Amino acid sequence: MSIRPKPEIEKLEVCPHGGPNYAELRAIGLTADEIIDFSVSSNPFSFPPEVRGVFDSVVIDRYPDSESTELKVCLSGKLGVPPDNILVGSGSIEIIRLIALAYFGHGDSVLILKPTFGEYEVACQIVGAEILEQWEKEEECFTVNIDETVALIRQHHPKGVFICNPNNPTGQYLSQQEIERVLEASPQSLVILDEAYSAFTEGSWPSTELVPRGNVISVRSMTKDYALPGLRLGYAVASKKITHDLRKVCPPWNINAVAQKAGVIALGDTSYLRQCEMKIRRVKQFLLNELGQIGLTALPSKTNFFLVKVGNGRKFRACLLRHGILVRDCASFGLPEYVRIAARTMPECRRLITTLKTLEREGELGTSI
Repeated sequence: MSIRPKPEIEKLEVCPHGGPNYAELRAIGLTADEIIDFSVSSNPFSFPPEVRGVFDSVVIDRYPDSESTELKVCLSGKLGVPPDNILVGSGSIEIIRLIALAYFGHGDSVLILKPTFGEYEVACQIVGAEILEQWEKEEECFTVNIDETVALIRQHHPKGVFICNPNNPTGQYLSQQEIERVLEASPQSLVILDEAYSAFTEGSWPSTELVPRGNVISVRSMTKDYALPGLRLGYAVASKKITHDLRKVCPPWNINAVAQKAGVIALGDTSYLRQCEMKIRRVKQFLLNELGQIGLTALPSKTNFFLVKVGNGRKFRACLLRHGILVRDCASFGLPEYVRIAARTMPECRRLITTLKTLEREGELGTSI
């Protein structure tokens, strides 16, 4: 007799993500080092140079600080909130799952604004919560209809609301006034703002001002901000009651010593993010201009990535991958005609454009542009 998992796990589907599929690369004779990766939306410019010396100052023959105290103090100074309002996680995905584990269960409904990051749904399915969906319209560039959001909340009274802001993969960004409308409609709901890409967003606003309301969690990603995807580092900002509850279900020693120290060092470079943001805006605009000239129009986006309608995202991705370039096929978002492209360094962006022009000229793209 085989041992079966609980029903929620048995029917659970793994959420696809950007980044290289190492088995796929081996099958076509490539390595990750040979790929230019436009499929992930992390900061394309190398982490702060001081981080290279992290191993010189880290003790690895004892357990790390379970509370990530030094890192929380540094984040506290940067954000202007007390350390007790911060929980550090092994990437934002760990925090998303901790939120579901701590607050949602059977019989609870959770509103998710789609298309969006698939891990919200996975986290809810793991704990048996029911998903309430609000799908945005392609003809409106996937702009969130806040009136509809408010109506759904008032009708269904969900236990939680996940809002990716700016949204992945659409790049749409809600204003503080729009988020406040959601909060006014849902005083008994936990509103989770996933702000993983806020550092590179035009016109971003300080969501920490909403924390005193007591039902808001802001989730952020140092992985994305400081180009540290290999270390996995994120954090949540919320009321002390919420961070205390999340700490109860958080594994001990969830942040290794290297990641903690790297985060502290990265936060010490006060000019890094500002410099990276300016460079990202320049290369993003270059990409938008060049793609438009070859008939590929990107949807409006407020952040460092954007959607491009190519006809068949899977074929488009496969064609580029054979030439060492990886973009994000958006079928898993429910958008099979789109790919998502993130801004990278200028030489890498030039390589993408040159490759696309060559493939278009040779008729290899196989899209319905």
